[in-house]
Amino acid sequence: MKKRILLFAVALITLATSLTPAIAASSLPVPSKVATEPDPAVVKAAQAEFMALSKKEKKAKIKEVKKELRKCKKAKKAGAEPSTDTVLLVILAILLPPLAVYLHEGDTNNKFWISLILTLLFWIPGVIYALITVLS
Repeated sequence: MKKRILLFAVALITLATSLTPAIAASSLPVPSKVATEPDPAVVKAAQAEFMALSKKEKKAKIKEVKKELRKCKKAKKAGAEPSTDTVLLVILAILLPPLAVYLHEGDTNNKFWISLILTLLFWIPGVIYALITVLS
């Protein structure tokens, strides 16, 4: 599963780096709604391109992807990315506290496990802890 996700991420980054000059040179107007799913043909082409690389080149691409993911996570934790889903996380913190903490943190860390234990022992402390975590 991790290999597939990593392969998909590498394909997307390869695709993005190869299309950036073409997009910048294009004089077409930018559509107001951007598609969230990439074109399957483009993804397959990027995957085929990745599979054609040597082992050294694959490792270098994977390192590059991991580096970009770390940058994104740092930017998210630093608050560079605006959080518009706080209301949804608060509602989720009331209904399913551990899930809200997991979605807010993006990882199963100590805060998630504390929230899970508090929710299993007594629901109210789990909700309070999840709300504190989500709103802090």
